[in-house]
This record gives sequence, C-alpha cells and structure tokens, in this order.
Amino acid sequence: MFENIEMMFKLKKAWGTFSKNHPGVAGFFGQVGRRGIGEGAVLDMKISYPDGTHLETNMRVNQEDLELVQMLRELAAKQQKK
Repeated sequence: MFENIEMMFKLKKAWGTFSKNHPGVAGFFGQVGRRGIGEGAVLDMKISYPDGTHLETNMRVNQEDLELVQMLRELAAKQQKK
C-alpha cells in the first residue's frame, strides 16, 4: 500500500514538472481527456529527431482499439486496488 502512495506522489511531482516544461502538451492531453477519443478519430503522430530525420504515421480509431483501451484501464484499476 505504501509503495502505491509513494508512486502516486512521484507521479504527481513528475506531472507537475512535465506540465511546467510543456504547457501546450499538458493542455492538449487535458482537452483530449475531457473530450475522449472515439471511433473514427484519426491520430497523427510525428517524431522529429535532432539529426533532421522524421518518422510519421497515423491511425483511424476503430472499435477494437477502444476495447483494448478499456481492457488496459480495467487492468490499471485492478492494480491500483492491490
């Protein structure tokens, strides 16, 4: 139990630092969390490396993706109860 509380404090501190360093990204995550991601939404991802190369992809969210996310949420909730 104590380990979970300690980890929660570490995560809270790390999130605070992340939010301070990257306010736009933290705000984006907050908006997505409030609105959610539904079937048919398109996720675009791009990574730009310091050497100038880029990797890009996207995906259209389908029902199976949403089911996977729900399973992961349930698993995380069970782990928190331990």
